[in-house]
Amino acid sequence: MRTEGISSVRMLYQKEQFFMQRPVGNDFFGWIAYLLDSYGSLFLQGAGYTMLIAISGTVLGFLLGLLVAIVRTIPVNKKDNIFKKILLKTVGFILNVYIEVFRGTPMIVQAMVIYYGSAMVGINMDTLFAAIFIISINTGAYMAEIIRGGIISVDKGQKEGAHAIGMTHWQSMVHVVLPQAVRNIMPSIGNEFVVNIKDSSVLNVISVSELFFVGKSAAGTYARYFEAFAIIAAIYFVLTFTTTRLLRLLEKKMDGGKHYTIYGSQSASDATITLEKGDEVPND
Repeated sequence: MRTEGISSVRMLYQKEQFFMQRPVGNDFFGWIAYLLDSYGSLFLQGAGYTMLIAISGTVLGFLLGLLVAIVRTIPVNKKDNIFKKILLKTVGFILNVYIEVFRGTPMIVQAMVIYYGSAMVGINMDTLFAAIFIISINTGAYMAEIIRGGIISVDKGQKEGAHAIGMTHWQSMVHVVLPQAVRNIMPSIGNEFVVNIKDSSVLNVISVSELFFVGKSAAGTYARYFEAFAIIAAIYFVLTFTTTRLLRLLEKKMDGGKHYTIYGSQSASDATITLEKGDEVPND
C-alpha cells in the first residue's frame, strides 16, 4: 500500500511538472517554442519522409513519363505491317486512359483506392512504399504530357536528319531529341517536384508519417492547431524555397557558360572561333 501511494504521488508530481512546463493562455511564441521542444525531432523526421517521398516519386514518375512519352511519339507509317499498327494503337489507347484517369482524379482519392483496394485483394503494402508508388504513378501521368510537349518543341529537321543517317526512333530520341527536350522542360519538371513536396501531405489519409501527419498529431495532442500548423507551414516553405533555388542553379548549369568555341571553318580547318551566346556565326 505504501509503495502504491508513493507511485501515485510520483505520477501526480510528474503530471504537475508536465503541465507546469506548458505555456499559459494564448502565448503564441511560447507555444511555438514548446511544440518545437516537444515535437522538434518528429517534425524533422516528418520533413525527411516528405522529401524522400517527393524525390523518389518525382524521379520514378519522370522515368515512367519518359517511357510513356517515347512510346506515344513512335511514328506509324503506311508501310508498317498491320500488327505493328494495331499494337501501337492499342498501347496508345491504354496509355491515354492511364494519363486521363490519373490527371482527372485527386491524388487523395487515388491514395485511398490504391492502398485500401490492394488490401482487399490480399496485397498489404507498407505505407511508405504505397506513398512512393502513388506519387510516382500520379507524377508519371503529368510528366508524360510535359515530356511529350518537350519532344514536340524540338525542330522536326533534327529528327529527320537523325533518321537520314540511319538512326532508329529510339536512337534519335536518346541522342538528339531528349537532350534538348529535357532542358526545355526543366522548369516544368522542377515545378512538378515542388508540387509533390506539398501534395505529399494528402497521404496522411493512409497514415504515412510525413510532415502534415506529424503536425496534425501535435496539434491534436495539445489542441493548438494554429501554432502547430504555423510551424508546419514554415517548414514547407523552407523546403520548397530551397528546392526552387537549387533547381534554378541546375538550369543555369545546363545552359553552360556565356562563351562557346567553334573549331574549324570553311577556309581553315584548324581555326577556332570564340563567340558569345546570341552572336551570329561568321560565314567563313
